[in-house]
Order: sequence, then structure tokens, then C-alpha cells
Amino acid sequence: MQETRGDVVVSLAGRDKGGVFAVVSADEHYVYIANGRARKLEAPKRKQRKHLCKIEGQRVDVVTNKQLWRSLRACRDRVDTDPQGG
Repeated sequence: MQETRGDVVVSLAGRDKGGVFAVVSADEHYVYIANGRARKLEAPKRKQRKHLCKIEGQRVDVVTNKQLWRSLRACRDRVDTDPQGG
């Protein structure tokens, strides 16, 4: 799974499990994610790829924290974020 800037992902593990985030950047081992509220663009969360699930067909513009939060809120309403599927 290759994440690119603007991809929408769901956290599968950790304190933020089930949370919807946008990819800010990625390197060889880690993906840096933000949601505009708890995790701002200025201080994204570093997360291992295996702890994320990419939501296919969902992308957001990563410009400002406010725009990011609003875009992710709309995505969250359209997508079931339960990582267990139930």
C-alpha cells in the first residue's frame, strides 16, 4: 500500500484507533498523518504503514487545518470507520 499526500486513512491501532486522518507525507517506513484538530498539519503523527487502512476513492486537500478537519468530517460521515467491520 503506497500512500500519497491527501489520501484518507483509518487508524487500526493505538490511542487513535478508528480515527480518520489524511496523509501529510510518507517515507520508507512511516506515514505522517493529521486530522486538523488533535493532530495539526504542523505536528503530524508518525504511524507505521501496517497500522493504517487506506480508504479507496477518498482524497482530501491538505491545505489548512480548518479545511482538513471539514473535509475529513465529510469523509467520516460517508464511510464506516469501524476497523473490525462490525
